Amino acid sequence: MRAGVTLYFIRHGETQWNADARYQGQADVPMNDTGRGQARRNGEALRRFLPDLAQADFLASPLARARETMEIVRDALGLAPGDFKIEDRLMEAHYGSWQGTLASDLPAVDADGLAARMRDPFHWRPKGGESYEDLMTRTRAWLEGIERDCVVVSHGGVNRTLRGHILDLDVATVPLLDMPQDRVLILRRGTSEWI
Repeated sequence: MRAGVTLYFIRHGETQWNADARYQGQADVPMNDTGRGQARRNGEALRRFLPDLAQADFLASPLARARETMEIVRDALGLAPGDFKIEDRLMEAHYGSWQGTLASDLPAVDADGLAARMRDPFHWRPKGGESYEDLMTRTRAWLEGIERDCVVVSHGGVNRTLRGHILDLDVATVPLLDMPQDRVLILRRGTSEWI
């Protein structure tokens, strides 16, 4: 990401799996009504950046919850809802064998994996899935090609890794970063602001 570029990052709205604390990863789970309200709120929060924002690139993860969030955000901005690009590198980390599992069930389902994750959450990789390190490599490759302002709708893990890279954070803190679904994160090289 070159100097002077601004990234407006929106996490997709809530799904029932989010509400249940069930690991989603790349499972294509739809948004719920709460999530649709969060998406509208985030679109309305971005209105103050118009008309300049209308000239930005709009990109979303290919997963349905991200695409629908982007459509709602663009509609709230008064822009054509479907006029955005899909970027595969913005897809959430794959949680492998943990996808679909309730967080509360992990001690019984994969106690060893849970213990390994607690020891090193950035480098730990679920069976058949991706680590935060893998995800950061993927998202950093996308970020290096960004030359103009972007509005992005993606996922919590993607936000954490982009934020870790842009703000030059200690990688051990990256998996622990808060990632609300009802706020927009404005990122510039070395700075961040929630709206």
